[in-house]
Amino acid sequence: MSAFRNHGRGHLSGPVVVIGTGLLGTSIGLGLRGRGVAVYLSDPSPTNQAVAVDIGAGLPLAALEGEQPELVVVASPPDVTAGVVERALSDYPDATVVDIASVKADIQNELRRRGVDLSRYVGTHPMAGREKSGPVAARGELFTSMPWVVCPSEETSAAALQTARAIATDLGALVSQFTAEEHDEAVALVSHLPQVMSSLLASRLQGTPLHALSLAGNGLRDVTRIAASDPTLWVQILGANAGKVVEILYGVREDLNRLIATLEDPAAPGARLDLAQLMSEGNAGQARIPGKHGGPPQAYSWLTVLVDDRPGQIARLLTEIGEIGVNVEDLRLDHSSGQNVGMVELSVLPNRHDLLIEALNDRGWRVLQ
Repeated sequence: MSAFRNHGRGHLSGPVVVIGTGLLGTSIGLGLRGRGVAVYLSDPSPTNQAVAVDIGAGLPLAALEGEQPELVVVASPPDVTAGVVERALSDYPDATVVDIASVKADIQNELRRRGVDLSRYVGTHPMAGREKSGPVAARGELFTSMPWVVCPSEETSAAALQTARAIATDLGALVSQFTAEEHDEAVALVSHLPQVMSSLLASRLQGTPLHALSLAGNGLRDVTRIAASDPTLWVQILGANAGKVVEILYGVREDLNRLIATLEDPAAPGARLDLAQLMSEGNAGQARIPGKHGGPPQAYSWLTVLVDDRPGQIARLLTEIGEIGVNVEDLRLDHSSGQNVGMVELSVLPNRHDLLIEALNDRGWRVLQ
């Protein structure tokens, strides 16, 4: 008899087998266990599997004791995903099998080359993660309100697709449906290119004197944040989606060559116009990024509040903003160089900007516009 009891919530009844107990696989286990779904875990690394079990993501696969799972989630590295999916389809003939790798077309095509029946297989990709890796970094809420792409093939059955969509919705994700090719083209631009550009920029910081890096502000931190990602994983992702990424990099190279040529003679006729046009093109592209909760782009107003660098100040500031009746749309933190104060940058709707500044000033906060 199963050691788990389903609480009747959500769409999956279970059991669910998760193969691979890294960040995503363990997070899936934690999220499903939080909904009362029975989860069983398998990983080539006994240590990873033991950690995932210890933190409550599921039981070892051996505890399944011959029971047939409803769903198998393959959370293996991309370079072995096709083989693991093939084995899972064979080992669990009644189960839907999904993978969560960051690339889809290569895996789907490899399974076809192997002659695998794809009717019970769905490629998926939860667009969530952290800079940290491994089961200790897992969070059951990792997928909440995050995109989760499902990429059925022509052979995928309606039942398998429904199950694939069910795990995403059960974990609080927002489901989108793409073909495998459409997915790989999209993530090459919105995920893989940012990683490459962030890593390239961060690589320029090697050997930079510390006194120069002490001038760094949120701009540098923002664009290099994801440069801390796992190199081994990204070697596999970029290798599997190289064709799509290269096509975009050709365009980036053209833009860089154009910028270099302009900056080599910035006083030449038309040079300043070209620089202004380049920055304006960036403005236009940035403005197309969906806004809060995936809605249309929204123009917000920013203000900066200085807070003493001691416990409880940020919490007090946010509490008082709530009392004023203004919703904070976004928030960033920075520290003033050489002063024992923090800077809280707040984003609010434009029609609340002046009201908030006046109210905070009345309450004694130091506000910069």
